[in-house]
Amino acid sequence: MERQRFVAAIDQGTTGTRCIIFDRQGRQQASAYEEHRQIYPQPGWVEHDASEIWEKTVRVTRAALAQAGLAPGDLAGLGITNQRETTVVWDAETGLPLANAIVWQDTRTLGQCQALIDGGYEPLIRSRTGLVVATYFSGPKLAWLLDHVPGLRAKAERGQALFGTIDSWLIWNLTGGPDGGAHVTDVTNASRTLLMDLGTLDWDPELLQLLKIPRQMLPEIRPSSDPRGYGRTPANGPLGGEVLVCGAAGDQQAALVGQTCFAPGEAKNTYGTGCFLLLNTGDKPVASQRGLLTTVAYGLKPGSCAYALEGSIAITGAAVQWLRDNLGLIKTAAESEEVASTVADSGGAYFVPAFSGLFAPHWDMYARGVIVGLTRYVTKAHLVRATLEAICYQSREVLEAMEADTGLKLSALKVDGGAVANNLLMQMQADILGVRVIRPTVRETTALGAAYMAGLATGVWQSTDDLCANWGVDRVFEPTWGEDQRAAGYRGWQKAVEKARGWVERE
Repeated sequence: MERQRFVAAIDQGTTGTRCIIFDRQGRQQASAYEEHRQIYPQPGWVEHDASEIWEKTVRVTRAALAQAGLAPGDLAGLGITNQRETTVVWDAETGLPLANAIVWQDTRTLGQCQALIDGGYEPLIRSRTGLVVATYFSGPKLAWLLDHVPGLRAKAERGQALFGTIDSWLIWNLTGGPDGGAHVTDVTNASRTLLMDLGTLDWDPELLQLLKIPRQMLPEIRPSSDPRGYGRTPANGPLGGEVLVCGAAGDQQAALVGQTCFAPGEAKNTYGTGCFLLLNTGDKPVASQRGLLTTVAYGLKPGSCAYALEGSIAITGAAVQWLRDNLGLIKTAAESEEVASTVADSGGAYFVPAFSGLFAPHWDMYARGVIVGLTRYVTKAHLVRATLEAICYQSREVLEAMEADTGLKLSALKVDGGAVANNLLMQMQADILGVRVIRPTVRETTALGAAYMAGLATGVWQSTDDLCANWGVDRVFEPTWGEDQRAAGYRGWQKAVEKARGWVERE
């Protein structure tokens, strides 16, 4: 094999960690995956063990290298993509986490977020960060940890306690940990903290003061693709050799890159634990009037970036997991397609999976999940089909908000993520949206985007034009529903959402 033409991507997601090695044509050469535990200490709380995530990251990376017959020195570079807002604090001297990671889905910061809204700070926060005040983002999670973990604030003020999203935690460990590890994050992940100014692409002193967060515990913000590299893995480190760590992007931004949505107006939807629809808006941020987030799409050089509008949906694939793990209605997530295919529709039932409240475009922290429209006619198969429909209807809400904000009318939607293997789901998405749904040949576009960031930094690819040349279509799903059927189904969905809203009473 030709040396230095391979790039590794670590894709650290909400439920597991994958390492994929790609060649210059963007083809997968090897892949390894392991799940990690989901920890639920209280209703609404979701945690991960950051040490477990690090251990599994090492294992899958070694396994992928072994599968490909490569050593770390055979890689041109290593890129990382990650579950974004999940918040880690750790000891700079011991390298140990100082608490479990608080996952992006966690809602324990509801009181803090409401206090910011009641204090009149949301317009300031929105204008600086492009984000709404919600339990979703890292800043309030970090503030909660500083207030509730004994000794953490004192350590943070001394510079001994470090904060990062999962990308920072992995990069720090990969590049040496307590022995000189690089404490950095990329501009996409920084843009999800509620602490970064979208204009300056740096931490905002006023927001840090508002949330009482010591500046010295925050990572340095770097481009998503960095020719200097963030650092190298040590020759005697856990990977067993040196490789330049030089690419990073939050999972949804990485998928946008993997789908080669480099032109303003191009959009993709990723179907994972949640659903995340991103639209490239070019080199200027677009403020949403309809509940979307303004976020960084990717940064290819210091001090500049491309921006995106994002519609974030908290629970989509996780609702299918809930059917499997909590209710036992299906044995595997893949079985949802087979079971749902046994009925022609959902029998009038709707399922709004607002387990973590409603994200875009509603941003209702007090919403909770509901199943409505039940009759004796409804069976297990109807509920499974209603769960798949919920994924599609939530995506329609976001797409309509996006079109209204931008004045653009999408004629097609690029899709990726694990659930796009479900042909029934993709056909339902085309029918409910009324637009073509395009599935690419490489479905692991999140990992591919991280690989592209590392490969651009090291010259494996010279420009984004090289990346566009790699993109190919697997299948196009054309809408088959009439407009009356589409409108009637959506009216029912909107009635169901109203039943879910405001379910938790405010204290």
